[in-house]
Amino acid sequence: MATDFRTGKDFPRRGRAEYGGYLWLLRVFDKARAAADGTIFDYIYPCPMDLGVMERWGITAAEFDAAIATNRSDESILAWLEARTGAAQRDAANRWLVEEKRSNLDRQDAEEGAVAV
Repeated sequence: MATDFRTGKDFPRRGRAEYGGYLWLLRVFDKARAAADGTIFDYIYPCPMDLGVMERWGITAAEFDAAIATNRSDESILAWLEARTGAAQRDAANRWLVEEKRSNLDRQDAEEGAVAV
């Protein structure tokens, strides 16, 4: 997945995209790598939603930043996160997103041209 958002035509993956049971993981992974690579453009990492999800996962942004230095694939970052979280933490983060942050997800989808579900 591309992590160069400077054109304004490429975007992080959707927050609603589920991967390994986790919502938001692919989006925050894309944004964190873009921030590390200097290609994040006008996205914010870590944004309040990134931090809210990470808090519920039981990790910090600093821990996630360190993880992306050695886990550059979707599979490896998922394995890293699974080793640190349990189903209850994953589910709490997912619930927070879809119940409390639905309007944020809808706005992101609209701004990035994705169809809200």
